[in-house]
Amino acid sequence: MPQSSETPQSSHEKSAGHGPAGRPHRRRHPLRRLAACTVLAGGVLLTTAGTGHADPYAKPGPVPVLSPGTLDARYAAERVTIAKALKTARDVGDTDRARALTSFLQPDRRFLSVDPRGRGQAVEVIGDLAHARRVAVLVPGADSTIAGFDSRAGRAWASPGGGARAVYDEARRTSPGSDLAVVAWLGYAAPKTFSSDILTDTRAERGAVELRQFLVGVHRVNPSAQVGLLCHSYGSVVCGRAAMEGKGPGAPAWRKVSDIALFGSPGTTAWTAAALGTSARVWAGRGATDWMEDVPHVRIFGLGLGPDPVSRGFGARVFQAGRAGHSDYLAPGSPSLRNLTYIALGRPTDVTTG
Repeated sequence: MPQSSETPQSSHEKSAGHGPAGRPHRRRHPLRRLAACTVLAGGVLLTTAGTGHADPYAKPGPVPVLSPGTLDARYAAERVTIAKALKTARDVGDTDRARALTSFLQPDRRFLSVDPRGRGQAVEVIGDLAHARRVAVLVPGADSTIAGFDSRAGRAWASPGGGARAVYDEARRTSPGSDLAVVAWLGYAAPKTFSSDILTDTRAERGAVELRQFLVGVHRVNPSAQVGLLCHSYGSVVCGRAAMEGKGPGAPAWRKVSDIALFGSPGTTAWTAAALGTSARVWAGRGATDWMEDVPHVRIFGLGLGPDPVSRGFGARVFQAGRAGHSDYLAPGSPSLRNLTYIALGRPTDVTTG
């Protein structure tokens, strides 16, 4: 679901309280609900036709399979891919992507995967993946692209890379020596906001396969690390589908997932947290000014993404997200960032719930 558009703060939001057990009241503001439904309607009615031009970016070359012995080689191979993509971006005048790729080549940045084709995919590691006690994987939502990997609308925390760094910095501030690595995982083709893709789990099913394969690689590199998935917006659909595919070749790696946090979520396609079929702790949070509250949580004939994860019937552990808007869960100093960081660290008793 979209990460950048916010509806105006309504008067009832300014005074919004909480219902039983501290859960947000389900009072709805008509204008905000109309705006949310318009986004969904737009997804059905609008098309996202391409420019008609061939993609100028080359398919990435082969890279070493992830393992403790190939990790540095993998980082080096991806720098070559980034440099080639940067040259193409400059040649074709793709200034936004050129700016992002230039930043990717900073000496302290390490990428496990970069695919510049289309709207782009990238997977960045922050911290020591091979020796971390905990690994947090941030799975972003709709409209995530390479060009916006580090910042969206002037807000670093609203992007995959900036959000991952916010979690990493918060962990270092609150828990020095915590041995946390954070991965900004834009490893799937995130849907556009105004497309029919946001109404179904088709993109999520494909992304779930990629996510599970990535976790197998992480497990190969660091088999002792516990994993926390931080799943924003449509990214929570990806995480939900990955959880429901818990059996199979990737099962040992999936068993290392101890926590799944769904925030700003449109649903997971599962009817309950238990139906995700995972032993991981399932968390859910939504800020008081996140318009996602007003999106209909339905699933009929393959359309819609199912129940609201913060609803009592879903059965997740609801964490406090303050007044976060849809793109602001990882904003520095926010209660949502603090709680998501504690979830990433595997410290459930420190998470403020209700």
